[in-house]
Amino acid sequence: MDNLMDSMLEAYLYEANTLMDQLDGILINCEKAGSFDADSINEIFRIMHTIKGSSAMMQFDSLTTISHKIEDLFAFVRQNGIDKDYFKQLFDLTFKSSDFLRDEISRVENGEPLSNNIGPFEQEINDFLKLISSGQQGGAEQKKAAVGQSGGAGYSVKAFFDEAAQMENLRAYMLVDRISKVCSRFSYYPGDILDNPKAAEIIANEGFDLHFDSKEDLELAVQVISDFIYTKNYKIVESKQESNESGAKQETSQKQQAQPANAQSSPVKQDIISVKLSKLNDLMDIMGEIIITESMLKTIPRAEGTDMEQFDKSFRKLSKLTDDLQEIIMSLRMVPISSGFQRMNRIVRDMSRSLNKDVKLEIIGGDTEVDKTIVDSLADPLIHLVRNAMDHGIEPREERIAAGKPAQGTIRLAAASAGGEILITVEDDGRGLNREAILEKAKQEGRLTKPESEYTTNEIYEFILMPGFSTSQKVTEYSGRGVGMDVVKKNIAKVGGDVIIQSEKGKGTKFVFKIPLTLAILDGMEVSVGKSIFTIPINSIVHSFKPQKEDIIIDSANNEIVKVRESYYPILRLYKAYDIQTDITELEDGMLILIEAGQRPYCLFVDSLIGEQRVVVKSIPEYVKKFGVKNHGIAGFTILGDGSISIILDMARLGNNFGLIRR
Repeated sequence: MDNLMDSMLEAYLYEANTLMDQLDGILINCEKAGSFDADSINEIFRIMHTIKGSSAMMQFDSLTTISHKIEDLFAFVRQNGIDKDYFKQLFDLTFKSSDFLRDEISRVENGEPLSNNIGPFEQEINDFLKLISSGQQGGAEQKKAAVGQSGGAGYSVKAFFDEAAQMENLRAYMLVDRISKVCSRFSYYPGDILDNPKAAEIIANEGFDLHFDSKEDLELAVQVISDFIYTKNYKIVESKQESNESGAKQETSQKQQAQPANAQSSPVKQDIISVKLSKLNDLMDIMGEIIITESMLKTIPRAEGTDMEQFDKSFRKLSKLTDDLQEIIMSLRMVPISSGFQRMNRIVRDMSRSLNKDVKLEIIGGDTEVDKTIVDSLADPLIHLVRNAMDHGIEPREERIAAGKPAQGTIRLAAASAGGEILITVEDDGRGLNREAILEKAKQEGRLTKPESEYTTNEIYEFILMPGFSTSQKVTEYSGRGVGMDVVKKNIAKVGGDVIIQSEKGKGTKFVFKIPLTLAILDGMEVSVGKSIFTIPINSIVHSFKPQKEDIIIDSANNEIVKVRESYYPILRLYKAYDIQTDITELEDGMLILIEAGQRPYCLFVDSLIGEQRVVVKSIPEYVKKFGVKNHGIAGFTILGDGSISIILDMARLGNNFGLIRR
């Protein structure tokens, strides 16, 4: 596929996925309200019309056909309304269509062949349209009587519909309905457009004839016909009298562009544009090189005779520019997390029906903005946790009432910024985790590495994040296969985050993700250990200090603890963690840095502090990742101004790896 087709496909997938998210949001809100409002009906019609057109352009037949059928359905509903007795069927059918379209779009994304057996689904939509339109036939007869049979009609117009529109009798009925709003008397052929099985064939082959008594009515009708979205072309035939006066005048008009009847003629300015992530990544790389250049400039020796005032002024200007550029780039990458949260509405809705549970989804802080890469990485963890909450966490209605809890369960998704981190919370008010059952399962599977009595509650909860671990007694559509929760941990780890589990039996469970706001550039503190240089993210540092001998305590297990402001913290010697040779081994000779990351703070011992530095995060090469360096507290690396390499530390994992922040 050439570059043009690649670009077209990317644009198609972006638009299609965005529209499907909008569709599900509209359907969820309408179903909660118990009805379809006019704006929602119009919007669903527009979404399907757009997907139909773009899918046809890309020659994705299954997507084109089904979106066209749903477009037909909502075109009828938009024109004629729908009895409330049919609301449930319409919701179910539209949700089913949404699922089908999403599956087909996923096939396109994965390069898989599209479905070719869609006949039964087409028929299901057609049958429902016939069902709701049958109730309108009486109205059609009344409409025919109202517009009258103007036998002496001197003005005629023949309308031809787009072949792709199909169901020509329905198009004709919709057109008659619109014309009747502007013309008091007119007739048309065929007249029995809804109840005559041959009407569609006649209109498709011969066109749809409309007759008017006055030229004024004709002109009004022609405007409606011209604006009608399904009109391909039309031909006006005036009266013989006027035809002779005008030299047998006959006009044929070809529509240049189909528009909805209520579309605005003036262009609408768009304030939002989509930007390819690959282009942003390229821009980010350039930004990184500028920052490295800035760092190199800072290290240039101040030679004798150099105008240092001018040099400093230029350097400050460069720093200001890089700060501004960084801020702009970061804002381009940031998107509201609501785009990931809103998709969970559909999961809660479908599982509530499947499991016969009454559950509501609450979303808090959906406007919180995070890096696009993080939003993408959150998709699978959120799905797994919401499914688990629905399947395992939230109790059935009867059980909740018996326990004195509200009959309706609640799942809460929340997001909030905290310094340089984003906190994502997935919480339910269900049963809570069964500490004893988890520990027993871990014991049965041989996962225990120390006596049971030594395991803390948090350590026990962490078993559920291990691959293949499940306490479910049976396999269901949603769980019990021993997969899922390890995906949560892996995906959050990929974006430098940490997973914290909190639970209270009978009250509910809470999962908290602590994730850096962005992954590309960070403010760090450079520290030295022997001949090595490490970078510690500034947002993990509380403060640094030189320890006093009298503040150091050795506990019964021979662990070093330091007293800081009437609190006590364990000490991690970085040179021991990575087996680095250094002359600084006495605590009083080096520096302690109080780190707050993960669940419990600790102090990191280093030789010295070099200084604060904004750094560009470089990812760990694949051939290095296979050695599991991420599990040992290495988040990435950066290139310093003198060309040397500094390892960026993951402070939460570093502490976890050495057992310092576990309770």
